[in-house]
Amino acid sequence: LVDRLTKALDSGELSLHYQPQVSAASGRIENLEALLRWQPAEGPPISPAEFIPLAERSDLIHRLGDWVMETACQQRVLWRDAGLAIGRIDIHFSGRQMSRPDVFQRFEDCLVRHGRGPQDIGLELTENVLIEADDRILEGLRRLHDLGFRIAIDDFGTGYSSLSYLKHFPVTALKIDRAFVRDAPDEPKDRAIMEAAIFIGHRLGLEVVAEGVENREQLALIREMRCDLV
Repeated sequence: LVDRLTKALDSGELSLHYQPQVSAASGRIENLEALLRWQPAEGPPISPAEFIPLAERSDLIHRLGDWVMETACQQRVLWRDAGLAIGRIDIHFSGRQMSRPDVFQRFEDCLVRHGRGPQDIGLELTENVLIEADDRILEGLRRLHDLGFRIAIDDFGTGYSSLSYLKHFPVTALKIDRAFVRDAPDEPKDRAIMEAAIFIGHRLGLEVVAEGVENREQLALIREMRCDLV
């Protein structure tokens, strides 16, 4: 599968799908999240849950990461040239990607090549990436934060979830994991956790995103909690 994925990078089998982040209050699309997809020339699509862990166990994740950065920047330029009022595109960085010494320089170089900036491309990291981050990673994230880049914690509530990390890390947004959103209308405990996460996020000046909102009942609850984006 790793060998097929290597060839897929060169043969156009990979693509980015763009999932909208919508204002809970207005219903307006504010930003987009880039999702990596693999459709082989023959056979069914292969799930990221299958190929991303394999890529992370090899250096292929770095090539994938570079491809995602380039593709998202190119798409952002195409939409701008077409006159479309599309907001920022957020891309995900894995722990293995962050271990690369020049990952931040490559990210900034890519943006410069395409004439893009903090208003165009944002970063998403899991809690575990931040918890395991060394001084080099933290310094790089702080630099991007100071430059105005949006840095979100993805799948919040599913990792170690130590609230003390929110005080120390340069993040601007929390994304509440879909597992809490899915069951919140019927499960008081999930609802309580969501309310607490939104409250803490807002008190820390962070934007809060609810993942996996798929029906009106969930949306009504999210609006009642005054979550920012779905």
